[in-house]
Amino acid sequence: MTNQLPPMPDSPPPVVPKPTATKRRNLILVAAVAGALAVGGSVYWISRPSYDDIVKGCQRALVAQYQADGRGRPSACDGVKGDDYDVLVVNAAMGNLGWLDDDGNFDKDKVLEGTLDQP
Repeated sequence: MTNQLPPMPDSPPPVVPKPTATKRRNLILVAAVAGALAVGGSVYWISRPSYDDIVKGCQRALVAQYQADGRGRPSACDGVKGDDYDVLVVNAAMGNLGWLDDDGNFDKDKVLEGTLDQP
Protein backbone atom coordinates (compact mmCIF):
# COMPACT_ATOMS: atom_id res chain seq x y z
CA MET A 1 0.00 0.00 0.00
CA THR A 2 1.34 3.36 -0.98
CA ASN A 3 0.41 6.84 0.00
CA GLN A 4 1.05 8.36 -3.41
CA LEU A 5 -1.63 10.39 -5.14
CA PRO A 6 -2.49 9.77 -8.76
CA PRO A 7 -0.71 12.02 -11.22
CA MET A 8 -2.31 15.41 -12.00
CA PRO A 9 -3.76 15.87 -15.47
CA ASP A 10 -2.02 18.25 -17.84
CA SER A 11 -5.09 20.42 -18.49
CA PRO A 12 -7.48 21.76 -15.87
CA PRO A 13 -11.04 20.43 -15.94
CA PRO A 14 -13.49 22.50 -18.01
CA VAL A 15 -15.28 25.28 -16.11
CA VAL A 16 -19.00 24.62 -15.85
CA PRO A 17 -21.19 27.74 -15.47
CA LYS A 18 -22.66 28.05 -12.06
CA PRO A 19 -26.42 27.48 -11.97
CA THR A 20 -26.87 30.09 -9.23
CA ALA A 21 -27.05 32.93 -11.76
CA THR A 22 -29.95 31.25 -13.55
CA LYS A 23 -31.70 30.48 -10.28
CA ARG A 24 -31.25 34.04 -9.09
CA ARG A 25 -32.65 35.45 -12.34
CA ASN A 26 -35.69 33.15 -12.14
CA LEU A 27 -36.26 34.09 -8.51
CA ILE A 28 -36.11 37.82 -9.33
CA LEU A 29 -38.52 37.30 -12.24
CA VAL A 30 -41.00 35.38 -10.06
CA ALA A 31 -40.78 38.02 -7.32
CA ALA A 32 -41.39 40.82 -9.85
CA VAL A 33 -44.43 39.07 -11.34
CA ALA A 34 -45.85 38.33 -7.87
CA GLY A 35 -45.35 41.98 -6.86
CA ALA A 36 -47.06 43.22 -10.02
CA LEU A 37 -50.01 40.88 -9.43
CA ALA A 38 -50.30 42.01 -5.82
CA VAL A 39 -50.30 45.68 -6.79
CA GLY A 40 -52.79 45.10 -9.62
CA GLY A 41 -55.10 43.09 -7.39
CA SER A 42 -54.98 45.71 -4.67
CA VAL A 43 -55.80 48.52 -7.10
CA TYR A 44 -58.69 46.53 -8.54
CA TRP A 45 -60.06 45.67 -5.08
CA ILE A 46 -59.81 49.27 -3.84
CA SER A 47 -61.46 50.72 -6.95
CA ARG A 48 -64.59 48.56 -6.64
CA PRO A 49 -67.58 50.11 -4.81
CA SER A 50 -68.43 48.79 -1.37
CA TYR A 51 -71.73 47.08 -0.60
CA ASP A 52 -72.88 50.24 1.18
CA ASP A 53 -72.22 52.28 -1.96
CA ILE A 54 -74.22 49.79 -4.03
CA VAL A 55 -77.14 49.94 -1.55
CA LYS A 56 -77.12 53.76 -1.56
CA GLY A 57 -77.13 53.79 -5.36
CA CYS A 58 -80.06 51.35 -5.36
CA GLN A 59 -81.93 53.53 -2.89
CA ARG A 60 -81.46 56.60 -5.10
CA ALA A 61 -82.57 54.62 -8.17
CA LEU A 62 -85.71 53.41 -6.41
CA VAL A 63 -86.66 56.94 -5.33
CA ALA A 64 -86.13 58.19 -8.89
CA GLN A 65 -88.16 55.28 -10.22
CA TYR A 66 -91.09 56.07 -7.89
CA GLN A 67 -90.99 59.71 -8.94
CA ALA A 68 -91.10 58.67 -12.61
CA ASP A 69 -93.86 56.09 -11.99
CA GLY A 70 -91.54 53.32 -13.20
CA ARG A 71 -91.79 49.62 -12.49
CA GLY A 72 -89.40 46.73 -12.08
CA ARG A 73 -86.00 46.34 -10.47
CA PRO A 74 -83.52 49.06 -11.46
CA SER A 75 -80.17 47.91 -12.80
CA ALA A 76 -78.45 49.81 -9.98
CA CYS A 77 -79.90 47.22 -7.59
CA ASP A 78 -78.29 44.18 -9.25
CA GLY A 79 -75.68 43.72 -6.50
CA VAL A 80 -78.12 44.09 -3.59
CA LYS A 81 -79.17 41.01 -1.61
CA GLY A 82 -82.82 39.98 -1.71
CA ASP A 83 -83.79 40.91 1.84
CA ASP A 84 -81.99 44.25 1.63
CA TYR A 85 -83.72 45.00 -1.68
CA ASP A 86 -87.11 44.28 -0.13
CA VAL A 87 -86.40 46.73 2.70
CA LEU A 88 -85.28 49.38 0.20
CA VAL A 89 -88.48 48.95 -1.83
CA VAL A 90 -90.66 49.30 1.26
CA ASN A 91 -88.66 52.34 2.40
CA ALA A 92 -89.01 54.00 -1.02
CA ALA A 93 -92.74 53.25 -1.06
CA MET A 94 -93.19 54.74 2.42
CA GLY A 95 -91.26 57.82 1.34
CA ASN A 96 -93.41 58.14 -1.77
CA LEU A 97 -96.57 57.93 0.36
CA GLY A 98 -95.30 60.68 2.67
CA TRP A 99 -94.86 58.50 5.72
CA LEU A 100 -91.23 59.50 6.21
CA ASP A 101 -89.81 62.84 7.30
CA ASP A 102 -86.92 64.62 5.60
CA ASP A 103 -84.35 62.43 7.36
CA GLY A 104 -86.03 59.21 6.19
CA ASN A 105 -87.48 58.37 9.60
CA PHE A 106 -91.05 57.22 10.11
CA ASP A 107 -93.24 60.21 10.97
CA LYS A 108 -95.94 58.69 13.16
CA ASP A 109 -97.64 62.06 13.75
CA LYS A 110 -98.43 62.45 10.06
CA VAL A 111 -99.69 58.89 9.71
CA LEU A 112 -101.71 58.69 12.94
CA GLU A 113 -103.22 62.16 12.81
CA GLY A 114 -104.06 61.94 9.14
CA THR A 115 -102.12 65.05 8.14
CA LEU A 116 -100.53 63.40 5.12
CA ASP A 117 -100.21 65.53 2.06
CA GLN A 118 -102.30 63.77 -0.53
CA PRO A 119 -100.71 63.82 -3.99
